[in-house]
Amino acid sequence: MVRAEPKIICATVAVFVALAGLAGLIGGLLFDTTDFVRYGAAALVAGVAGFVLLLNPIAVDDS
Repeated sequence: MVRAEPKIICATVAVFVALAGLAGLIGGLLFDTTDFVRYGAAALVAGVAGFVLLLNPIAVDDS
């Protein structure tokens, strides 16, 4: 069995959080629910930011 890096697993979870945030945001806009809009937008921003930060390569000095 191949072991996945924990960063990739967390980045995958962050993508699903972003998708859930987008769904909550659209649902809040359709049904005029301000709480869903706010929390959906926050989840969307957090998911995208987490994805970008987790997959950003880290500079490693091997010398």
